[in-house]
Amino acid sequence: MPNVRWPAVEIRVVMRQGPEGRWVARTRAELDEGRAVVASGSSREECLAELRGRLERGGMRPDPTEPLDLVIEVIPILAGVAEAASVMDWDKRRVVTYIDRGSFPPPLQALASGRVWARSDVEEFAALWRARQRQRRERAARRAARRRSASPP
Repeated sequence: MPNVRWPAVEIRVVMRQGPEGRWVARTRAELDEGRAVVASGSSREECLAELRGRLERGGMRPDPTEPLDLVIEVIPILAGVAEAASVMDWDKRRVVTYIDRGSFPPPLQALASGRVWARSDVEEFAALWRARQRQRRERAARRAARRRSASPP
């Protein structure tokens, strides 16, 4: 009997992070029949490992030596101006000022109710902004120390 190769099994998965930070993944193909495979974990990787294990135990692959291809749609946590202000530890007016200057990340979508961003984009911007502020303070402190040491007693 010749070696028969099964095609890789492709499974569509929706994955999102909850407000408390825990990740949840749910298979899509089975959603309509109410037989979705659901897994969760404290990180994306842990959640995917749990999902793969559940799919393998559930017999989703005709040949266990063939790869299990997961097509993953990650749904980001969204942030509006108020949430962006909270992440930045600013008030909403300051966020709007940065937006108007073109200094804030572009929104994913501008809705009638306001602009929305992926929260991870705002958090990344906040980390970079804080690092720049820290560098500016350190440079200013070094300049002040040089001026003090250069001035006569």
